[in-house]
Amino acid sequence: MRPSPPPVLDRAHRLVAEHGWNATAYQILNPGIERWFSAAGDAVIGYVTSARYRVVAGSPICARERLGEVVAEFEDETHGRGLWSCYFAADERLARRLERRGPLDRILLGAQPVWRPASWPGIVAGKASLRAQLHRARNKGVTVTRWPAARAADHPELARCLEEWLSTRGLPPLHFLVEPRTLGRLYDDRRVFVAEQCQGIVAFLVASPIPARDGWLIEQTVRGRHAPNGTSELLVDAALRHFTAAGASFVTLGLSPLSRRSGVEAPRQHLWLRALLAWVRAHGRRFYNFDGLDAYKAKFQPESWEPIYAITSARRIGLGTLYAIAGAFGKMSPVLLVLRALGRAAGQEIAWLRGSSD
Repeated sequence: MRPSPPPVLDRAHRLVAEHGWNATAYQILNPGIERWFSAAGDAVIGYVTSARYRVVAGSPICARERLGEVVAEFEDETHGRGLWSCYFAADERLARRLERRGPLDRILLGAQPVWRPASWPGIVAGKASLRAQLHRARNKGVTVTRWPAARAADHPELARCLEEWLSTRGLPPLHFLVEPRTLGRLYDDRRVFVAEQCQGIVAFLVASPIPARDGWLIEQTVRGRHAPNGTSELLVDAALRHFTAAGASFVTLGLSPLSRRSGVEAPRQHLWLRALLAWVRAHGRRFYNFDGLDAYKAKFQPESWEPIYAITSARRIGLGTLYAIAGAFGKMSPVLLVLRALGRAAGQEIAWLRGSSD
């Protein structure tokens, strides 16, 4: 029997189940997230404190008509503590509310792809390359089944698969809105799909509900070392067909950082910030392949792309804001994170060289 969640976590879960509208809403239940509750107890905000910022996971979780009041209460308390706030992975709805309080600054982080699940079978039927990937995995004997949360929670084979996947990443494990260790916080309303081959687990997918939009976020798609090509596509296909049968109206694969696919013009930014983001896109591939992730999500033929922002109540987004965001994801100084990433890259290069010489 799984232990009961702590009361604060259970309280947050109830609010997410009632009011979660932003795609990141369920992620405030993941490990490492701090939670703020309104004085009335009818709203919750998930955040990480980093470099004198509260870096918020998406938007406040509350009734729509309460959003402005909740934002005001949270902002006043944050400023009273001598801190700034930054809403990471926020949408246009929150931006409009924040603008009513006064000047703010925001940057376009990228876009999230969106589907109506009922359209998925037609998308697959019309895309030969996607069908080929699905057939490739099936021909290798890969099958996908949905596991109940009680079975998936902290399952040793899923944990082994996760560790294999993490070992291939260019960066040390990140956290905040890309927290990899979700298997201990599944609840019964998360969905877990497991890919198996020859009785062994090769990959899995975790999807989290977006209750107020009758939708789902495909939060994690994890491939083990021996997963054949097409396995991740087979997992996504199984999840979308499940959501279609369940009558869901919205599915997203989450933020694609630096994506330009939303068609929304980025807010005016300082020249140094535009140059920095361009440099990250061009030279950060060794640690995080932004273009590769964007192309992967785009191949599933989303019906639309929603713009996603980072918004701050500070006068301008500056290096301090970016430093705080990086610290929220790395759970350490961004400088130390980069040094560890370089050390990790060097270790991988040595291992590859040794393997090629054997």
